[in-house]
Amino acid sequence: MTDQREAIRSNAKYLRNVRPIDPEEICDYVEGSPHPAVVRQHLREDAVSLGLLEREDGTFVPVGDEPVRPRRGPVERFPARYEERLEDLLVDRYGVDWHRDATGQLLRSTIRRFKSRYLEGRPVEYDDDVAAGYAIYHLPGYYAAVQYALDDLAERGLLGRELRVLDIGAGVGGPALGLCDSLPDDAVLEYHAIEPSPAADVLEGLLEETGRNVHSTIHRSPVEDVDLASLGDGEGFDLVLACNVLSELADPRAVASRALEALEPDGTFLGMAPADKNTSIELRELERDLEGTTVAVDTAGGSAREVTVYGPTVRLWPGATPTDRGWSFDARPDLAVPSFQRKLDEATPEDDDDHAPGEFVNVDVQFSYSLLRLDGRRRIEIDLETSDWAKMAQTERHVTNRVDLAAAKLSRSLSAEDANPLFKISDGSEAVDHYAVLTRESSLNRPLLEADYGEVLTFEGVLVLWNDDEGAYNLVVDEETIVDRIG
Repeated sequence: MTDQREAIRSNAKYLRNVRPIDPEEICDYVEGSPHPAVVRQHLREDAVSLGLLEREDGTFVPVGDEPVRPRRGPVERFPARYEERLEDLLVDRYGVDWHRDATGQLLRSTIRRFKSRYLEGRPVEYDDDVAAGYAIYHLPGYYAAVQYALDDLAERGLLGRELRVLDIGAGVGGPALGLCDSLPDDAVLEYHAIEPSPAADVLEGLLEETGRNVHSTIHRSPVEDVDLASLGDGEGFDLVLACNVLSELADPRAVASRALEALEPDGTFLGMAPADKNTSIELRELERDLEGTTVAVDTAGGSAREVTVYGPTVRLWPGATPTDRGWSFDARPDLAVPSFQRKLDEATPEDDDDHAPGEFVNVDVQFSYSLLRLDGRRRIEIDLETSDWAKMAQTERHVTNRVDLAAAKLSRSLSAEDANPLFKISDGSEAVDHYAVLTRESSLNRPLLEADYGEVLTFEGVLVLWNDDEGAYNLVVDEETIVDRIG
């Protein structure tokens, strides 16, 4: 069988440069004339290593070299095909009226319970009901969030059309589905998920709705028991996802370090967390803890490499790293309400005094994320080495004065609707939180409102004040301040 497979690979390597590869043609060139279905299966299994894309007509062609382009416009909704598949899974498990009566009450109480445990900082015990509740409540938001984070890579041409991806703590599949839908139809994905809980059953069902060029494997063991470097025939991963799981691990640093070792030298580690204060700060602490450490890359030709923070946080001053609390998160437009959330919410009995309309609807897209690389690249390549700019590490000496500085915008507006817009900003050197407060909008400072999350801005003539109540610096942007976007 090994010789037959090698013969199929050899023929594919030759034909890929000549014409589309037809399994029925290769049969004639391989000893024993294997059935075309056998040839097709071998080609599918080796598609990523051979760089082959399966077309609708059943032939295979080389994958293009052009990187994946960033998504255009917001993620508006959770796709109908996944929505319908999840409802089918719920019907199979709980019956056609899964959202009503006893089963509906079971799911609602399950969601309430894991939300409560999460807010209290207690671990959540996963079973089939918790997996179903997570899928109903969290799947759409996680699906959207990962796509926005991957745009940071796509914008710089760092997301290829041939991808090997490892998903640690894949859960019910939000990040996996979001990743698949971030890729064009002419991309090939080898996807390995590590998920030991019953959530893997939901993940497996939903992955069946992805395209023919998504080649997925689910490993149902704890990540601590998996040899990450051996997955995918020992090839390195282009992308490692650790989304909404790091805070649940006993030793997230050890797991993240092992994941970094399993990367290709030009690969990316994406860590994500909910936007709440505790998990967001924990993610940022892990980012800073890993930054500058050396990992031994396990892949062929690998060597010791230093971990670099690619984004969205910045390091604008050489040799400086931030030591503030690091609570930074992005917020994107709400999704349309999925049918399964609406059904469960509307079926809540009227005598449920704990229920408020919308309790089981979760369409917010708010998340923290960190992108780490081993090749020294950063999303924003700027070094501030002159005396032209104030350094946030030295803001104390500038209180009540106007200064010029450069910083990344690391939040959407954090203020109440009727208050002055307030944004977290950072130059990567600060020990204390800094916020830009827009008190008087003008055409010269409007870029503060228009800039995207993670974008670097320059501030000329910004007034520095200390906010004793918050223990932070407020940088007042008024009619005397000029704000520019520098990309």
